[in-house]
Formats: sequence, C-alpha cells, structure tokens
Amino acid sequence: MNSPNRGEESPKEEPDRDKDAAEESESKRLLPSQSPSLSSDDENEVAFESREKVVIVDLETPESILNVDYVPPFSWKKLWLFTGPGFLMSIAFLDPGNLEGDLQAGAIAGYSLLWLLMWATVMGLLIQLLSARVGVATGRHLAELCREEYPTWARLVLWFMAELALIGADIQEVIGSAIAIQILSNGALPLWAGVLITASDCFVFLFLENYGVRKLEAVFAVLIATMALAFAWMFGDTKPNGKELLIGILVPRLGSKTIRQAVGVVGCVIMPHNVFLHSALVQSRDIDPKKRGRVQEALNYYTIESSVALLVSFMINLFVTTVFAKGFYGTKQANNIGLVNAGQYLEEKYGGGLFPILYIWGIGLLAAGQSSTITGTYAGQFIMGGFLNLRLKKWLRALITRSFAIVPTIVVALVFNTSEASLDILNEWLNVLQSIQIPFALIPLLTLVSKEHVMGVFRIGPTLENLISRGSYGMFCSKCYLYSSVSSLLSFCHQW
Repeated sequence: MNSPNRGEESPKEEPDRDKDAAEESESKRLLPSQSPSLSSDDENEVAFESREKVVIVDLETPESILNVDYVPPFSWKKLWLFTGPGFLMSIAFLDPGNLEGDLQAGAIAGYSLLWLLMWATVMGLLIQLLSARVGVATGRHLAELCREEYPTWARLVLWFMAELALIGADIQEVIGSAIAIQILSNGALPLWAGVLITASDCFVFLFLENYGVRKLEAVFAVLIATMALAFAWMFGDTKPNGKELLIGILVPRLGSKTIRQAVGVVGCVIMPHNVFLHSALVQSRDIDPKKRGRVQEALNYYTIESSVALLVSFMINLFVTTVFAKGFYGTKQANNIGLVNAGQYLEEKYGGGLFPILYIWGIGLLAAGQSSTITGTYAGQFIMGGFLNLRLKKWLRALITRSFAIVPTIVVALVFNTSEASLDILNEWLNVLQSIQIPFALIPLLTLVSKEHVMGVFRIGPTLENLISRGSYGMFCSKCYLYSSVSSLLSFCHQW
C-alpha cells in the first residue's frame, strides 16, 4: 500500500491551523506599528538609510541582552561616537542672522541684553533636547510625525511656515557669506557674485555626504572652531569691560528703545527650522528603539553633547555682542552699523595689529555663512521630505530645496546691492520674522512629545510641558496674542 501523502493534513489539523493563523493575524494587528524608518524604504521617506548610520560599538553583557531597560554605564568612547548632531544643530545659533542680531544688540543696547541672550540659549537648549527626544524615541523626525498626526490642510500650513522660516534664514546666511567673500576679496567680487558662489554649497554638501556622516560632522567642527578662534581673537583685541559684561548677564534690563533688538536676539537664536533638523540628525546613530535602555542611553549622551555645543555657541555670540558694545555703544555709528559695514567700522576703530581685524571678521563671517547654508540645505531636505513624503534622489532634492531659498536671495542681492542700510534693516526684520514663526514649530513639538501614543514611556510630563510653553510665551510673544492663537489652532487640529 502506498503511504499517505505527507502534504495532506487530517481534517482535525486544518481548523487548528486556521485558528493559529487567525490568532497570529490578530496579535500583529494589536501590536503597535513600527516607525516608518524601520519599514521598507520604498514606502516611506527616511532621514538616514541603514547603511548611512553610525554604529555604536558596545560589548553585550547578559544583563543588557535580557533586560531591555538596562542602561550601560557612561563611556567617553561612546560620547565621542554620539558627538556630532548637536554641533550641526548649534550652527543655527551661529549663522549670519545671529551675528547681525548680536552686533546690533551690542551697538544699540550695550551689555544690557546679554541676560536675554543667555536665557534664550538655555530655552533653545531645552527645545532642542525635546526635538532630539522625539527623533530617538520614535525613530521619526518631527516633520514625519506632523504628516501623520495632523490633517492635510494643517500639515500643509505647517510645511509652508517651515519653508518660509527656512527661506528667511537662508537669505541671511547666503547674504552673510556673500558679504564675507566681498570683504576677503577686497571688494573685487560684488554681492551677487558672492551669492552665486555660496549657492554652490549644496554640491559641496552632497560631495561631503558621500564620505559619510562623520566626515561631514568633522568639517562642521572645523568651521565652528574657525568661528570661535576668529571672534575670540576680536574679543581679546577689544578688551570689553568685564564688570559690565557680568552685570549684563546677571541683571535683566529691557528698555523701550531696545525692544526690536531684544526680539531679534530671541528670533535669531532659536530658529524654527532647527527644531525639525535636530530630530532628524539624531537618527544618524544606529539605535534600537525596542530597547528602552538604549534609547535612554542615547538621550543621555545627546544631552551632554548638545549642552556643550550650545555653550560654545553662546560664548561666540557673547564675544560678538561685547565687542560691538565696547566699541560702538553710545556712539554716532551705533544706529548705522550692520552686517555690511561692521567690518569697516571695526577696521577704523581697531585696525592694525598682527592681523587686521577686518579680515578676522570676514573669516568668522564666512565660516558662519558657509556652515549655516549647508545645514539649511540639510534641514530643507528633511522638512520637504518629511511633510510631503517625497522619495527623490538626494542631488535632486537638494537642488529643489536650495532653489526655494536661492532665488529670493539673488533677487534681494540685486535689489539691495547698492543700499547697505536697506540690507541691514532687511536682516533685522528677518530676525523678527523668525520670532513670529517659532510657534509653528514649537507647538507641534510640545504637543507630540507629550502624547503617550507617540512617545510611549519617553513622553514628557505636564510640568515640563507647561514650563517650556510658559517660558516660550513670555520670551517670544509678550504683548501679543500670536503664540496663544497658534497654540489653540494647532491643538484643535491635532485632536480633530
């Protein structure tokens, strides 16, 4: 007799298999869905491909394997591996718009706004840590989460506002680089030529990115070091008053004549596009979101790294503000000084020495402009890709996002090329524009980072949420209802 076919199953086994399949299907349905960054790359836009991420080398122990909540002990080697995203993020605190706000605050308000600069940096650090928390804990960046959590019309409004803020920031950054090129070429290259040279930075960015994330981060470290050295040199040459500097940091003062400079200081320190950028940059490290201990470890290292990065940025901003406070506060030039003519005024007052201060200023300004335009291109890719879920080749996406900002910048350069005063006023009002745009990035961040279904155990509590919300309200939108109006609107959209 022939033995039964092994492919055949008894009638009793078939219901059991159907039951098991049904239970498996149901269990998959009830499990929380994985983040898009972990799913197929063909379906969702991701900040970094798996092959692009930095692998955090670690020695697995029995405890770390069995316990998902286990947080490995501190390691200097790991801190070095996590170092990078925070310094790229800090570039937005050092762009030419910041330098414009710093020098005008120093020249017009003296040392009196240093306290505001310090607390704006502290508030900026808290906001950026929340942005990093979103990126690490969810495996998605803020623009992606906004796409999923808000209705289409609200998502498009948020995307438009983010692009508007990015364009405003990029105009300042490209113009700043063009001014620096003009200074260092002794006026041989006009402003529009500097704009075209700076516009090519997206190709430099793509070239550097091909060599890996760590190489790109190393280039930015060199640019930040260049800025720090240049402006520290200026600080040493001018020898600002130490006592007045300390009083300016510790004693809050705000006069009616310095309101615009105060708003500009806050607007240029905290950049809306930077909130989206940091949540994507932290995903350049390979972290398993299923292991809560590993997520907490990454957050601990990113907290240290971001704090150090923003301390460096605060010191650089402090150097610039105090140099111009010492040299021009209370003088006739105070109301006329701006990014375009600042180098000339510095040369007239402090020229000579081992190395002319005009060129020191130009080198620092060029480093600030070039680094910030590249990170702006980076941020533009994440914002556009996240909100619109675009699956484009990197060179094409960089070209599109660069064109969004470079076309208005060329127009500005041609229109304002012959009017230094008008260009400086434009830069000042662009800083104010950044202040107005802050709620459109901050409110979605605070809303999403406090939601348990988004963040799980890493959501923030109501105390921290209220602290940041109230602090932001008081600093950004005192004497106006914009912040509360945007907050109410976006909260309604999220619930709806």
